[in-house]
Amino acid sequence: MNKDELKIKTIKDGTVVDHLPAYTALKVFEILNLQKHIRTITIGICVPSSKMGIKDILKIEDKELSKEEADKIALIAPYATINIIENFAVINKNKVEIPDKIVNLMKCINPNCISNHEPADSIFYLADKKDILLRCHYCERINGVNSESLMHKS
Repeated sequence: MNKDELKIKTIKDGTVVDHLPAYTALKVFEILNLQKHIRTITIGICVPSSKMGIKDILKIEDKELSKEEADKIALIAPYATINIIENFAVINKNKVEIPDKIVNLMKCINPNCISNHEPADSIFYLADKKDILLRCHYCERINGVNSESLMHKS
């Protein structure tokens, strides 16, 4: 697809989260708490892709994502790409990577886990990279990833 055929407008400065699986852009928007971002955010759902068939894409003006935010994206979209844009040009392009240790990004699904009742960091270890399964540090319960288990900052 050439630039004359782009369906989603370019941004001058900010971040493009590309190669999201179809129908995941709104979930990424939610877990990154972007409803509080006061600049333009463009969300493309089911955008044609030569590599993926269809994909989602998220363009966030005037924001560079933190490592913690990139880690959250990796839990939902392990093959996503984060592009940093300056003056309409990509200056940095990185694939997200699921970390081996995840701290304070998720809450344990076990209602009896101490991490849900005591003021302690939530800590998980990657148990299965393919299926994105995480083991709780405290109760050792295996957790899958969903928008309810990911912690949101207010």
